[in-house]
Amino acid sequence: MEQYNQRSPGNSHPAVKRLMKEAQELREATEDYFAQPLDDNLFEWHFTVRGPPDSDFDGGVYHGRIILPSEYPMKPPNIIITTPNGRFETNKKICLSISGHHPESWQPSWSLRTAMLALIGFMPTEGQGAIGSLECSAEERKKLARRSATYSCPQCGNTRQLLKEPSSAGPSAANREAKELAAQMIFTSETIKSQEPGIDMVTPTQPVATQTTTSNVIAGGATPELPPRSVEVSSELRQRMQPDQRPSPTIATAVPMVLTSQPPPQTTVTAEPRPAFTIHGVLGLIDVRMVLNVFMIIFAAGFLTLCIRRVCFL
Repeated sequence: MEQYNQRSPGNSHPAVKRLMKEAQELREATEDYFAQPLDDNLFEWHFTVRGPPDSDFDGGVYHGRIILPSEYPMKPPNIIITTPNGRFETNKKICLSISGHHPESWQPSWSLRTAMLALIGFMPTEGQGAIGSLECSAEERKKLARRSATYSCPQCGNTRQLLKEPSSAGPSAANREAKELAAQMIFTSETIKSQEPGIDMVTPTQPVATQTTTSNVIAGGATPELPPRSVEVSSELRQRMQPDQRPSPTIATAVPMVLTSQPPPQTTVTAEPRPAFTIHGVLGLIDVRMVLNVFMIIFAAGFLTLCIRRVCFL
């Protein structure tokens, strides 16, 4: 086993011990699967699986690579298919519940044998737009299954010779296990999605709440506004949900009001124009003063005369 450790973190590393144990368990090929690490890298494995019977992949033999992280088995492996098959893209990391695209559904108790059986079980299922999945006709997949017999890997040689010949007794126990495992993983994946925050399994009924959110896309664009959707949690799901998983009540957030003070209206005071002095106005004012002066002089003279007379008679 020392030949596997030229690129490994060290013999004492937990992942190395685990992978060396799995390599020992998988050293004998079966009629459904076979896998071994590269001679110089314990964290890259080549595997071969047989297509599930009674499907478009019946009779096909498919080869691929498994890239393992240093944190294995705490983190899932990445799976790459190299044989054209019509279900998965070649030379690309595929998206499955047991691959690196879904670390939330991976379980450390699973092994590389579990991953290969799950891959066999997932092959007849629909891709549903997952990363690395393909949508091909049944005839195309059957044609690729026949061609896979001649596929050869640069490191492993002809991949068909890596597996034992299938028995004539029908589907093997490993194949039945692959179907059950794939069905279990699909159910587990759906359960995990339903328990994620903000994701509820609901049935459309009467409107309950309408929310419109606008956020920035990480790439720099703006997310289009989603149309309002009326939902109501079904009674069956509400009974199964834990207290911490119940839908949170809608919190109405008051929109802050901004008061803008307006300046008081300004009053413009207009000064009344002074009367203009004209020649006629001046002459009229002089005549009035002259009359008053003459009258005062006459009155004073009369009063003075009266006073003199009274003095003389005394």
